[in-house]
Formats: sequence, structure tokens, C-alpha cells
Amino acid sequence: MGLFVSREGSDQVHRRKGTLGTRFFGLRLVAHYFLVEKSRKAKDLRSFMPKLSIKDLNLSGQRVLVRVDFNVPIKDGKVEDDTRIRASLPTIEYALEHGAKVILASHLGRPKGQRVDKYSLKPVADHLSTLLKRPVLFADDCVDDEAEAMASKLALGEVLLLENLRFHPEEEKNDDGFAKKLARPCDVFVNDAFGAAHRAHASTVGVTKYVSKAAAGLLMEKELEYLGKCINHPEHPFVAILGGAKVSDKIPVINALIDRGVDKILIGGAMAYTFLKAEGFTVGKSLVEDNMLSTALAIKKRAEENDIDFLLPTDHQVVDSYEPIKGQQIVAKTIPIEFTNIGLVGLDIGIETVGHFSKALADARMIIWNGPMGVFEEPPFDQGTIGVAHAVAEAADRGAIVVVGGGDSVAAIAKAGVADRITHISTGGGATLEFLAGEELPGVAALTDKD
Repeated sequence: MGLFVSREGSDQVHRRKGTLGTRFFGLRLVAHYFLVEKSRKAKDLRSFMPKLSIKDLNLSGQRVLVRVDFNVPIKDGKVEDDTRIRASLPTIEYALEHGAKVILASHLGRPKGQRVDKYSLKPVADHLSTLLKRPVLFADDCVDDEAEAMASKLALGEVLLLENLRFHPEEEKNDDGFAKKLARPCDVFVNDAFGAAHRAHASTVGVTKYVSKAAAGLLMEKELEYLGKCINHPEHPFVAILGGAKVSDKIPVINALIDRGVDKILIGGAMAYTFLKAEGFTVGKSLVEDNMLSTALAIKKRAEENDIDFLLPTDHQVVDSYEPIKGQQIVAKTIPIEFTNIGLVGLDIGIETVGHFSKALADARMIIWNGPMGVFEEPPFDQGTIGVAHAVAEAADRGAIVVVGGGDSVAAIAKAGVADRITHISTGGGATLEFLAGEELPGVAALTDKD
């Protein structure tokens, strides 16, 4: 029935391996060898040196430059989702409580090195003022003379938010002169922007050369703690739920998870169709990376060789054709994977798959979830993702450590009303994936090592 694929039940499912399986056999061996060799390198996942924390700094009377991640959606001059702003509040409030003068720096959107009004951080300053219940000063630039003067004149307990760092092309180039200007008015630097830690930019790396000490903020510490547990000291049974569009985006993560002894891998989202097509199933017009079919087979083979349950969808929600038609009625139906014909498009996992995935989480002690199970932004194709959100929340209620990362996964947690039940919600996107893959994050590596 369908494709509920596990190491014990692989012979019980319907497979169409015929010519496709033969065609990819040679490629499969090559890809498998490549993945294993890459995996062996990944096994030596970087052991991050303990970094200085904001709690290790004497902040009294100091001007503290805090790199935050205020890259939030803004509509009609108002912040629509302040999750990332709220996530940095503990660090900002800690600095204020310990007598600091706080200078905040962030990027917003992709203005490509030019001043673009819609990417101004001014609405964020207004919103932050409400959250902190105190005035937040705003500088119209981040490195000009006026910004430096405002930062230099800050009194104890005052907060200054600098304008968008990416209005200057030098930020993303990690320009040394730009970094020096940014650091000039501050005494110490704190990086609390985990979501930007995988970027070697002036505000995450370059600035650390021009301050006496560079420390991790409270949010950064929390991210490193929980994500670090997932790759270095996972509790078992350890389950990974991976979704989203592309298998290619997740290969390093899957390899690292296999190396770290994950017990189960649950695959949803469009990336599942690459695995399903590689297995010989008809997936219609569903999104597939055809150049990744042999790699998908090799990944699954490697997981099974390591006694890891590898679960794919058994049913899905489909439509006859798909265009993003917001505001119009979409007619969808749920069918088993093996009933898919060439004209159908799969857009979400089905209720049976949600049930299988929920059952797989029943005994989990640690869960990492990254990526949606379907086209989450358009109902009714959010049902699978929301169903998984409830399942991981129930696991957390039973005592499991649950770490959720990725914009749509986080949005699902919020939409399902279970955010307060999740152990840790990561603010990182690409940073989360790179960390889980064992990559060194430049923004973390640049911080001062603890003695």
C-alpha cells in the first residue's frame, strides 16, 4: 500500500523498478560512492570552539553594537510578523539591564546596495519601541557621521537602531573600511543574528577585527545549543522531518544526519517526488529534480544500510493542473501515490501519510523539522504541514526535544497554534541547514574564543 518505506517493510510496498531501476543502476553506484566519500568527510563535523557570551562581558557604561536579525515582513509601513524581533528581545533587555548603551544593526530584504524606501528599518524602530516600552532612536544611515554622532552620544539605557546595512554594497562584500566605520562608535560587539551567521559580511565577520571583544547573544547561544545537540549529542530515537522543494538543498544535511545516527528520516514536500520517481512511480507533473534521481536512490540506499527508517508519502493531495491562483477555488483530491497519472500535480501529503508520520514520532526523544510538507502558502495544501505541526507538538508534550527551523515550518507551527509547545524554534534558514550539515558558520567562527 503506497510507499510507507522502512527497512523492515521495503518488500511490502508496490514498486515499479523495471527499466528505470536498470537504467539508473550504474549511475546509482557512482552516486552512492560519491555520497559515501562526501559523508566520510562530513563525519568529522566541526567541533565549534566555545565562544564568548554576552554574559561574559562587563557591559556597564559600554556602547554595545548588537547585530540582530530584523529581516521581517513589512506592509504599509507596519511590521506584519515580529517573530524575529521578539527573538532578540532577551539579548537587548539583558544589555540594558546591565547598564549598556545599545546600538542595533540589521539588514532587511535585498536592496542590492542601494537605498530603497520599502526596505527601511524605520517601521521596525517604531515597533521595537512598543515592545521595549521605551523610545528607540533611529539613524537614517548606518555608517555616516550622523549615525556615529548619535551612537557616541547615547546615554545609559538608550537604544539606537541603525538604518539597513545592505543599503551599502560594502556590507555584503565584507569590506574592511565599512566594517571599521561600523565598529568605530562601539566598545564591544554582540552577534545575535543566527539567521545571518552563515554570511561572511562586514557586520558579522569584518566588524569583529575592530572591537576588543566579540560575543554571542542569548539567541545565538540558544540556537547553537539546540542545533548542536541535534548533530553532536542527539537523544534517541532521533527523527528528522525534511520537506521543501529540492533534494539538492538537503543532501549535506541528510548525510550529516545519517552520520550522527538519526533513527528515522521522514520526507515530504516536493522533494519527495524526486525519490518517488527514482523508485519508478508515476508522479505526473509534480515538481521533480530529474538530475537528482540517481542521487536520491543512493541516499535512500545509504540510509537503509545504516538501519535508518526512510519514510516517503503513501498518499497526496493532487490537482489536474496548477497555477498560483490566490483567491480562487482550488479543487483538490487525495489519492494513493500509486494511483497518480501523468496529468496530475501533487501539492501536499495526504491524511494517511500524516498518520504514518505521526506514528513514526510516537517514541521520538529528539525531532528536527525543516521544510513544509506541501504548498503551505495556499490552502488546502497547508493541511499536511499543519498535521505534522500538531504531531511534533504532541511529541514535545510527551517530553521530546523538538527543534523546528525554516520559514514555512515555523509559520505552520504558529498557524497551528502550537508554537508555545515547541522546545526551540530556529530563526535561521540557510544558517540552520549549513549548521546541521556540519559547516562552519563565519559569523560564529569570528566571535572571540573563551579562554
